Amino acid sequence: MKLNAVHHIQVTYPFEVEEAMLSFYSEVLGLTEIARPDVIKNDSGAWYKLGDIELHVSREKNANNQASRRHFCFQVDNLNAFEEHLKEYGIEIIPDQRPLPGCVRFSSEIPVGIV
Repeated sequence: MKLNAVHHIQVTYPFEVEEAMLSFYSEVLGLTEIARPDVIKNDSGAWYKLGDIELHVSREKNANNQASRRHFCFQVDNLNAFEEHLKEYGIEIIPDQRPLPGCVRFSSEIPVGIV
């Protein structure tokens, strides 16, 4: 089991700053917007490509560290082996709450109380 890369980073923002956030990433930084899967194409925000990494930017109401959708996503060579590796360390595996076609994934919490 090995980590291959960071696949994407999810950042969130409150509704009040949506226009400024999207303008920052697309106009100021000049990132290229990419298409999102059909099941979320009408959601707020945008996805961008930066080299081999995707940056997912989306609106989030009243985010706090325990409930936030902010995250980073690792790409691994063997998802099942990685899941078992995490379980060996007592890390809770959280099933995918919003499946995307062609994407097999799960979540976990960093077990040190900082997230």
